[in-house]
Amino acid sequence: MGENDDHSEIIEHHVDEEMEKKRTRSHTSSSFLESVTPSEREGHSSTQSSHRLLAYSDALISIIATVMILPVAHTKVEDDEELKESVQLLLTTKIAVYLMTFMIVTVAWAAHIRLFQVIVRIDDCLALLNLACMMLITFLPYTFSLMATFPNNILGILLFCACVMVIGLIQSVIVVYAFSRPFLLNEQIQISENQTFYKHHILKVIMRVPIMCFLASIFSFIFFQLSYVLLAIVIFLPYISQSLKWCRSKAIGQVEDTPDSMLFYTYYPNEPLSKERVEAFSDGVYAIVATLLILDICEDNVPDPAVVAKQYGGSLVAALRDYGPEYLAYFGSFATVGLLWFVHHSLFLHVTKATRFMGLLNTFSLAFVGGLPLAYQLTHEFPRNTRNELEAIQISCVIIFFAGIFQLAIWVVALYNERETLHPYVRYGGREHVFMLVKLALYPCVALGTFFLTCILSKFSAPIFHLMEITVPFAFLVLRLLVRVGLALLRLVFCPDRPDPRTVLEEEEEEESRMPFNSLVT
Repeated sequence: MGENDDHSEIIEHHVDEEMEKKRTRSHTSSSFLESVTPSEREGHSSTQSSHRLLAYSDALISIIATVMILPVAHTKVEDDEELKESVQLLLTTKIAVYLMTFMIVTVAWAAHIRLFQVIVRIDDCLALLNLACMMLITFLPYTFSLMATFPNNILGILLFCACVMVIGLIQSVIVVYAFSRPFLLNEQIQISENQTFYKHHILKVIMRVPIMCFLASIFSFIFFQLSYVLLAIVIFLPYISQSLKWCRSKAIGQVEDTPDSMLFYTYYPNEPLSKERVEAFSDGVYAIVATLLILDICEDNVPDPAVVAKQYGGSLVAALRDYGPEYLAYFGSFATVGLLWFVHHSLFLHVTKATRFMGLLNTFSLAFVGGLPLAYQLTHEFPRNTRNELEAIQISCVIIFFAGIFQLAIWVVALYNERETLHPYVRYGGREHVFMLVKLALYPCVALGTFFLTCILSKFSAPIFHLMEITVPFAFLVLRLLVRVGLALLRLVFCPDRPDPRTVLEEEEEEESRMPFNSLVT
């Protein structure tokens, strides 16, 4: 009964938050519309909400970021070939391409989030400019593949830099166009007297990346290794810039920022990101990864009718029986993807504000989630009880471990500023705090334990791994009960004389119910 009350209170809290946001938005919008001229009012009526455009952009970018795992997952390793040597070769080429492409595409996505936190409404012109920007973002993985395949050829670098520079120019045009029509902007900017300052500040931040790419394209003709360093700086430019600011403040003293420069387009790790778009992008990655798993089943595990008739006497059941390990690997991998999504959903259900640093950790987690199709391919690729099978299972454990540990890192970062980022029930001392910690730590602990167990019992590596995939879903079902039993045992061992908090709370509530109404109000 108490658990249901907790969930209902959390739901009511989120509903109250949404209603308050809607009331604030409607009040501000109505007051703004009353202050604009009739011509501006007519322009405002020809615009529409950006929600669908943003949902389309998030879906498109999540697909592009995730499908780059396909060339890695579909790399065939022969049975007589050492997997360790093959993985080392992959790490220098295809896996590096996947990780770097995923990071670069998500950097472009984060820039898109920040741009449309300033621009909240769109018209036809903005929609078409956004489509042009999406077209170039979706072309980035191809240019990066050229860079990785032909590292000594500058054409890949030039194409990549050209795409990024044009994306920056399009985003600058979007900013200039939106500021020429203030009714498209964020309500806070609409009523501000410093719109020109905002515009110049945002343009200055946007153009930093195209300028870095322009320098990289120039250095590609002189010393192309340096151009790769500059491109890597593009990914971590916000954090490098913040580190340089910190060093400057220690060297020459704190430089006071204007209030305007601290509101939008800052490089602070706690700069807010749209929580809704972080969730939408993450959901897209999880959905695509789950879909890629069944595509492999449809492609590789449908028997040829001629083979069924010749080798199995026309018995389709007998033919499908040979694919048993593939089906087991598929269901286990799908359960892993689904439960990682479930943990991610539970985490962001209690997050009230997402920040730039939390978004970076989320990107790392999603990059490893995108590697799960590779784990699925490896776990059923090799003969039983071979060295290759053991190494494939250990690679899968590593992928699952890092996908989960970065989710746990998001939780730790959120706890650091818990008053701003977390719901009260999951903060330190909250009723859901321990349960959320255990839920987030379950997959990293299980994956790490499975890895070391397969090192000790290498002959049973496949059964151990599949047992882990099967038992973890059941562990989630009884997790709350296990946490309560564990806390009760710890309290019994270390604090036997301490009363149960639930009993104390019930006694306080009962005491309050016996108090007179006037005394209770007083």
